[in-house]
Amino acid sequence: MRLQILGLILVVSLGPLSAPPLSAGQQARRPYRIGVLHTGFFQIIPVVEGLKAGLKAAGLQEGRDVTLDIRFTRGNVQAAPAAAVALAKDGVDLIFADAEEATRAAKAATRTIPIVFTQVGDPMAARIVKEIAHPGGNITGVSSLATELAPKRLEILKAIFPSVRRVWALYYADEDSSQAAAHKAREVAPLLKLEVVVRPVRTPEELVAHLKGLRPGDGLLAPPTVTMNIPGVILDLELGAKWPAVFNTAFWVQSGAVVSYGSNSHADGVQAARLVGKILRGARTQDLPVEGANKIELAINLKTAKSLGVTIPRELLVRADRLIQ
Repeated sequence: MRLQILGLILVVSLGPLSAPPLSAGQQARRPYRIGVLHTGFFQIIPVVEGLKAGLKAAGLQEGRDVTLDIRFTRGNVQAAPAAAVALAKDGVDLIFADAEEATRAAKAATRTIPIVFTQVGDPMAARIVKEIAHPGGNITGVSSLATELAPKRLEILKAIFPSVRRVWALYYADEDSSQAAAHKAREVAPLLKLEVVVRPVRTPEELVAHLKGLRPGDGLLAPPTVTMNIPGVILDLELGAKWPAVFNTAFWVQSGAVVSYGSNSHADGVQAARLVGKILRGARTQDLPVEGANKIELAINLKTAKSLGVTIPRELLVRADRLIQ
């Protein structure tokens, strides 16, 4: 939990409004242009809403002090590099990249424009930064702690679905942080008397082929990204065929999944906005350590649990940050 602790220390010591107000000269210049890059299916997603809220809290008014140029690829990760290059050529002042594929694309597109990422599960495993405390280069951001939280997700899955004996960890093959989380889950699985089957996939056909191997007593560990809509496919299996599954964000619980445990996407955007504000006010990107997500939440959908005949243990109900009736 080293990243999470570091993130909490930074938030407490610096605070959301610690940066000085813009000077008269800065206010007179054109608004800073922030290029937003993500692979989601809609232009405005929770992390972007969080970015907007965080910028406002930091005294940066959209339209007056900053403008957002949002590029999104509707789940097509192959489109991210071209979108990143377009933002760099357009001369944005900073790139805000969400998740690993978009962050990789932004890093490849420019060595000079500051980049702030969010929801990257394991930035060192993904080779996005060299060190957490000293990221170096033109990039820093907020990690969603996918590797650190993988054991807890397994524990929650086992608590809600005690009949599960084998868990499939399926992820897009080019996402190193997803791979690191899957292998961490496999490493700790014996402690929970579980077997974790790690399967990287590159095509929808590969995904379907692996899912055909599901047998009674199997469960699913959704990856921390939406690439190839793997979490969406897993959600359909849970709701349609009643396969046990655990997800990484409450978005999926709001969409009908039984349970999730992980960082809050909106809060991640707010947290990353503080880093954006510091950079726009003159801080050097390489001097800003990568932070761990400071809001981790357990979400449970009681309606879905009831429809699937699942009993949620009382200790989880008490601990839940969000209960959906």
